[in-house]
Amino acid sequence: QVKLVESGGGLVQAGGSLRLSCAASGFIFNFRLMSWYRQIPGKERELVAHISSGGITNYADSVKGRFTISRDNTKNMVHLQMNSLKPEDTAVYYCAVQALNAWGQGTLVTVSS
Repeated sequence: QVKLVESGGGLVQAGGSLRLSCAASGFIFNFRLMSWYRQIPGKERELVAHISSGGITNYADSVKGRFTISRDNTKNMVHLQMNSLKPEDTAVYYCAVQALNAWGQGTLVTVSS
């Protein structure tokens, strides 16, 4: 059974930082592209970043230079380091394995101005 559990969300002031983590289980983690998405209420879910099994990364233009995605294949974990946070980054952030149509429960990030 595929399971993704996010942690690390919370309330932070603009300009601050947060680190999100996702613990994965139930599939061969090393083989899979891992993604972070976010969703603002009333809007569609959008891709924030993804990282391939080999560590190649891709970012949404809105977060380039501020967010960093990484993975630890020894611990089946993927992380999202978020720096220089802005109020418009406020959203529920989801860890996902698109190829398996698997999503975590989400973790709320709130950035105050």
